[in-house]
Amino acid sequence: LRGRTAIVTGGSSGIGAAAALELARCGARVILATRSARRGEAAASRIRRETGNNEVQFMHLDLASLRSVRAFASTFLRQEPQLHLLINNAGVSAGGTTEDGFSLPFQVNHLGHFLLTQLLLERLRSCAPSRVVIVASSAHCAGRLRPESLGRPPSGLFSTFQDYCDSKLANVLHARELATREQGTQVTCYAVHPGFVNTSLFRYAPLWLKPLLLPLAWLLFLDASEGAQVVLDCATQDGLESLSGRYFTDCGPRLPW
Repeated sequence: LRGRTAIVTGGSSGIGAAAALELARCGARVILATRSARRGEAAASRIRRETGNNEVQFMHLDLASLRSVRAFASTFLRQEPQLHLLINNAGVSAGGTTEDGFSLPFQVNHLGHFLLTQLLLERLRSCAPSRVVIVASSAHCAGRLRPESLGRPPSGLFSTFQDYCDSKLANVLHARELATREQGTQVTCYAVHPGFVNTSLFRYAPLWLKPLLLPLAWLLFLDASEGAQVVLDCATQDGLESLSGRYFTDCGPRLPW
């Protein structure tokens, strides 16, 4: 991957950090696009130290703010001449509303990444062959997208969980439509279910659920490096171009729900 540039959103921890570490190990220039400067700088420093690759940098990106997404894209396009790989990984499962008036999980997991991809698409085209990898989830099977209320939190006892599932369905559909629109440009796109991974995503779980969920996560779930493997496969494996738009698990391409 020497001479190639990658952006990893949420690259300071979990699956994003594990993927960024391997990309750096393969020689890529890696931009960790994260909200926390402290965690982002610490992760970039650790990856540089572990890999000997000094081309690992932190850049601030808060997906809960569309203003921040636009500022990140503007700074990146001004400073970085190339982009070959965009990994839309960052995600939350918490409830709440953003400054833009959308539900927090739907904006962070989908809308922010959608805008980021659109703003960087011309650079991806000019550096083709290039790839977009969207970290989705098998939770998309419970998603229900309602165009008339898109981005507004659903009602009900399990509204936050439903919101998360909706955002993951949007991820799968985003990958499919982007692949369709980019046919002939050598920009390809893949949606990925990384498996059930023990990451900081679970810190947002409701208090009543944590006593059940956290022990299960430690005992049964994958660690971050295992979860990052299918992300890395879709980012780097040769011969996947004909499968652009597809949904992948650790067993390869699968039909989504």
